[in-house]
Amino acid sequence: MRDARSVIGLLGALVVASAALFVAGPAQAAPPETAAHVHVLPAAPAGATARSAAAVSPTSSPAVRTAHGNPGDPYTCASGTLCAVVWDPTTGDYKQFFFYNCARYYLSNWNGTGNFYDAQTGGVTSYFYGQSGNVLRSFTPDFTNHDQDWGPVWSIRNC
Repeated sequence: MRDARSVIGLLGALVVASAALFVAGPAQAAPPETAAHVHVLPAAPAGATARSAAAVSPTSSPAVRTAHGNPGDPYTCASGTLCAVVWDPTTGDYKQFFFYNCARYYLSNWNGTGNFYDAQTGGVTSYFYGQSGNVLRSFTPDFTNHDQDWGPVWSIRNC
């Protein structure tokens, strides 16, 4: 009898644990796709080559969702997101970064110009930081596309 109760208890625990996984969902929720803002990627930077074998692709740490697009292509910035666009010399197009979760993101190989669009909600203030941690720019969502020289920006905090 005791073995039967142990087996039933174990099965019950497995059912509860499985149900919790389905109810909880993913650890990082996907950004909302409603109220998206559509923009056009800027012209290629002056002197940009189609592809450079010696170049390194821009990244962020922690990593976020990214996409690529050609100059003049439309891109979407979902509500609740800080979107940043930087030239990727390894692919010869723009790499788009979608900063959704509140965090400080450290940037690598972000060179040249691009832009950003702040579609966040809740009245947050975002910051761009320089190499020494100094604030280069602080802003609140204004739903405007802003040109940005990414060279001096070493990190972003989107909240």
